[in-house]
Amino acid sequence: MRIGMMAEIYKPHISGVTIHIALNKQYMEKLGHEVFIFTFGHDDYKDNESNVIRSPGLPLTDTGFYLNIRLKTAVQKLIQTMDVVHAHHPFLSGRLAVRYCKPLGIPIVFTNHTRYDLYAQAYLPLIPDVIGETFLQAYLPSFFKSCDLIIAPSQSIKKILERYANGSHIEFVPNGVDISPFTHFVEPYPRSQLGFSDKDIILIYVGRLGPEKNIPLLLRAFAGTTKAFDNIGLLILGDGPERENLEDRVAHMGIADRVKFTGSVPYEEIPQYLVTANAFVTASVTEVHPLTVIEAMASGLPVLGIQSPGVGDIVENGVNGLLASEEDVAAFTAKMVKMVTDHEMRQKFSRQAVLTARDYDIQRTSQLLLDQYQQLVSKRSSRIINLRNPLSWLIQKWKK
Repeated sequence: MRIGMMAEIYKPHISGVTIHIALNKQYMEKLGHEVFIFTFGHDDYKDNESNVIRSPGLPLTDTGFYLNIRLKTAVQKLIQTMDVVHAHHPFLSGRLAVRYCKPLGIPIVFTNHTRYDLYAQAYLPLIPDVIGETFLQAYLPSFFKSCDLIIAPSQSIKKILERYANGSHIEFVPNGVDISPFTHFVEPYPRSQLGFSDKDIILIYVGRLGPEKNIPLLLRAFAGTTKAFDNIGLLILGDGPERENLEDRVAHMGIADRVKFTGSVPYEEIPQYLVTANAFVTASVTEVHPLTVIEAMASGLPVLGIQSPGVGDIVENGVNGLLASEEDVAAFTAKMVKMVTDHEMRQKFSRQAVLTARDYDIQRTSQLLLDQYQQLVSKRSSRIINLRNPLSWLIQKWKK
């Protein structure tokens, strides 16, 4: 198959979505499929992979996103040679997929990677929630109807998307992770270089430092835990618009000696940091399918989080981690204290976490996605064959 992946952002930007696209491309190409990435901006970036097609775009501040409402003519012609097109964002690239592919009957797939309702609350706090919800209710049903298949990366997100589906076909297919770098033996990062000792219990967070990640709640819970236990540390990997504010907050809380910010680190080094820690922590409730949680589990880390779609689909309270039942500092702190103090529990969760991660191996999830593609392509082929028969064509025309 010739598969077109459309995304408003791709490398060099690193995120769960870009990693997901790159991993699927790599695996599908190994199976003999041709995979093209259609994206915007970063014209001067030297891609280390083939078939990354970039169109000019207007940069949207420092977010990494580029805006454009059309593709170059040559790119339009190329995308119309695909057997199936998979959009990973609904607003620009998704609409372009509909514009260029729908008239030709090319199947269009869309994966909903983001809780757009909650992101709007985080980035546009002055806009009432009802406005954001009204916009989604007006936009998403129409877009979903234009697609042949909607992919939900988790069962909880599938239920949320059904509010906007209006009869559209939705399937649950989890986003995959290449778990092999996280399951093989990895030399831990030297704790002394991070400012921690071998006796410390280290909690680790990996991800974007943005307002939607709820890191202030995580820091408040950690500060409360340090009042009772002085042998714990928090390692924060990643960067984002909130990093400076978070570092200031840590300093004002008086826990700067216990919290270490690394900034962005190369993706291939993340396994080394994960195995240095004792548990993974996140307070985010905006996740759709958090790949960093799966990577941590593949590394053998139990996870502390908050019961919510995404995280709650992967972490099972009391089995492979702990979940606070609500977005509350006291409840989250209590779970953190338990995670820090109960060594035997962490060991039990660690074993189960490794087993959980196997369900999200990229080889399994990519094959599930390819199966969905093949079904759509086969349906399209059947329609074309039927329409070549004049009588069939007249019947189809009459049915319309």
